[in-house]
Amino acid sequence: MKFPRQHSLKEIATLIDCEFVGDADFPVMGMNEIHVVENGDIVFVDHPKYYDKALKSQASIVLINKKVDCPEGKALLVSDDPFRDFNKLSLHFKPFEPLEKMLADDLQIGSGTVIQPNVTIGKRVKIGKNCVIYPNVSIGNDCEIGDHVTIHSGTVLGGHAFYYKKRPEGFDKLLSCGKVIIEDHVEIGANCTIDRGVTGDTRIGAGSKMDNLIQIGHDTLIGKKCLIASQVGIAGCVVVGDEVTIWGQVGIRSDVHIAKGSVILAQSGIGKSTEENTTYFGSPAVEAREKMKELAAVKQIPKLIAKLK
Repeated sequence: MKFPRQHSLKEIATLIDCEFVGDADFPVMGMNEIHVVENGDIVFVDHPKYYDKALKSQASIVLINKKVDCPEGKALLVSDDPFRDFNKLSLHFKPFEPLEKMLADDLQIGSGTVIQPNVTIGKRVKIGKNCVIYPNVSIGNDCEIGDHVTIHSGTVLGGHAFYYKKRPEGFDKLLSCGKVIIEDHVEIGANCTIDRGVTGDTRIGAGSKMDNLIQIGHDTLIGKKCLIASQVGIAGCVVVGDEVTIWGQVGIRSDVHIAKGSVILAQSGIGKSTEENTTYFGSPAVEAREKMKELAAVKQIPKLIAKLK
């Protein structure tokens, strides 16, 4: 997420009431999670395991819970609770905005697009040409939809990320400030949910088709011309390459890469990244032919036991 204007390190430190290491006028352009940070961004880290990764990332400013040596060319914001203070910045730069009506006044709709009854569309949403949005769809603030897109009834674009920190008193939610982007010629089935990014974008690539009852997590990137069948659940920060096929009831954990041309057979569980143009099956999923041979071998176990007797 980029800020509306450049801020100084001292300004940001004052907003969250914390110490800073670096020039008071050090430029701050935005804030992002570790996987999408760019030069000028703030990234937060609150566990020693990830200090090195954050300090060596593209982020220019590291919001951290311990005074450490500051890398050359970077700055530090030293906080007793970086998670809390990252949320403070989110609330400051992207406050909650309640809707006053079902269709926001600043909605942009292209020619030939049809919006059916009972659709709710938030602020600063852009919808392209020749789209059809069926009844009871909800599109949150700042989402962007391309041309020739079809979204079926009951689908929600722009829900918040499922991202929590466990505290002694309960779970603390990381606020979501990103958006959902749907590219051209995408079709999304009924009752799908596509969460917005925490600070970046969740994106569905051009020409991809989604069945009903699919969950796409925050900051996940779906490639072009993908097919995703019913009841698939994809966690946050997943990258799905182009021309991937994912059959029904597949579950995919966070932070994996589904390579171009992969085929994931029904009810598989993906726990690690895949190879290009390879078919997978099982949970944990492996190459499909390997899994079929394994299952065939398991069927022989009763016969082998009987021979041993």
